[in-house]
Amino acid sequence: MAPQRTTGSSDTELGRFLRARRTQTSPEQVGLSIGTGLRRTPGLRREELATLSGISIDYYVRLERGKETRPSPSVIDALARALHLDDEEHQHLRELAARAAHYAYEPPPPPSRTVRPHLKLLLETLRPSPAYIVSRSMDFLAWNPGGLALYAGLADWPARQRNIARYLFLHPTARDLFPDWDHQIRGCVARLRAQAGTAPDAPDLAGLVGELLLKSPDFAKLWERYDVTGRKHTRKTFHHPHVGTLTLSAQSMNLEGTPGQRLGVYVAEPGTPDHDAMLLLDLTAPQVPAKAEAQHRAQS
Repeated sequence: MAPQRTTGSSDTELGRFLRARRTQTSPEQVGLSIGTGLRRTPGLRREELATLSGISIDYYVRLERGKETRPSPSVIDALARALHLDDEEHQHLRELAARAAHYAYEPPPPPSRTVRPHLKLLLETLRPSPAYIVSRSMDFLAWNPGGLALYAGLADWPARQRNIARYLFLHPTARDLFPDWDHQIRGCVARLRAQAGTAPDAPDLAGLVGELLLKSPDFAKLWERYDVTGRKHTRKTFHHPHVGTLTLSAQSMNLEGTPGQRLGVYVAEPGTPDHDAMLLLDLTAPQVPAKAEAQHRAQS
């Protein structure tokens, strides 16, 4: 007997992604002329996308419904061109297609939350710049004082509950902290979508997404769009309740040799009001002793 696919298999993600991009692509965007009659289908019709891609409508329908799981690279590239996908979306489509060709037997275990000692030391050497390390699902794993204090109110949550996505959508301070909160949440959901699309059964991602779908209508609305890329501002403004308004340059980078962990750092030009506010944030942030923080983590 052939092995069964687990719920939420990647071929479903492939179909969902194609459907989302198709319904959000207008005929005008791809150079199609439309008549004066009412179109009941938002975006492109299946037959229009199939024609633009040079494949049969039956084959495309099978792709979108998850019945066809082995599209060739040329078909994927043709669909990407027809939908005017950018480079990141095109790569995401390739990854979904590659996963669709394989059966998923058991959900993979969540990646380790352990942060190596030298990375924790790095966070301290970056002071007074706020810095932190997050997991692939945006869990806060390690931080320096300013890195945690920058997200006002996040320290009030138990350590294992601290998560950037959870904070943006569920913490009452987030909307006031970010003047461009709408932009922040769109980028956040796009990153989660990209991660979850290629690891749909991963428990760390599935658990967070499930929680936010239940608790946040804003998240649910953006999740259905299936955007996997978002414009990232290199400078972020914070209306911080303790140090006032400050605008910092942001940098995020992958940490080699870790299970998808990323380092986030914020900097400001010395001698500027923003740098003064950043320095004040570092000086006034709670200095939790390592032993006390370890106990806090264990209890959370």
